Amino acid sequence: MKSSTLSARDRLIVALDFPTQAKALALVSVLSGSISIYKIGLQLYTVAGPAIVQAVAATGAKIFLDLKLHDIPNTVAKAVAAAGELGVQMLTVHLSGGSAMLQAAVEAKSPDLSLLGVTVLTSANQETLGEIGIAEELQAHVVRLAELGQKCGVDGLITSPQEVRALRECLGEEMTLVTPGVRPAWAAADDQKRFTTPDEALKSGADYLVIGRPITAHADPPAAVERLLAEIGD
Repeated sequence: MKSSTLSARDRLIVALDFPTQAKALALVSVLSGSISIYKIGLQLYTVAGPAIVQAVAATGAKIFLDLKLHDIPNTVAKAVAAAGELGVQMLTVHLSGGSAMLQAAVEAKSPDLSLLGVTVLTSANQETLGEIGIAEELQAHVVRLAELGQKCGVDGLITSPQEVRALRECLGEEMTLVTPGVRPAWAAADDQKRFTTPDEALKSGADYLVIGRPITAHADPPAAVERLLAEIGD
């Protein structure tokens, strides 16, 4: 899953944040041949369930199932095993679930499934942490959670691009870093509070970039993809 031999095109993950399966598959069809990994999150999975995973996978694309699992260890382990049976390549769990939950998830995953630990959501900031009783400085908290994930055996991390450089320095090159909160200069920030441009994220050490609305809400999604790839050197 490390990106050292991948092209810029293969590092790009498009988020299928749509209210219906039909709209999601329409975009996959439009981007056929341009994108190799799609993220299926809570909205789409709640609407369409495993069927959308199977439908997107049938096109030959890889699936990043972004469910951000956070529950008791037994429940999370069973969900991880079920995701492996679906044939997804990436799955997210919240690192804040603690070591027992994370270890159960790692033990339950199939060999072909990469387990990605979520540090702090890109929609959160220092004020958000304070609201839930976390006084620790945001970057220090991200690093703490990342080190816990590494200790428990997760394959990679979901992190804001603003913390990528710090994580590379403390965790080394082997940990896969996947960054949402990526916005090209020509796109709106929307609800992201901790974001950078795609080029900045890659230069900081990100392996994969998750991008949704700058592509999915664009009047010409294929053109948006090509513009992004031109910016990051495909």
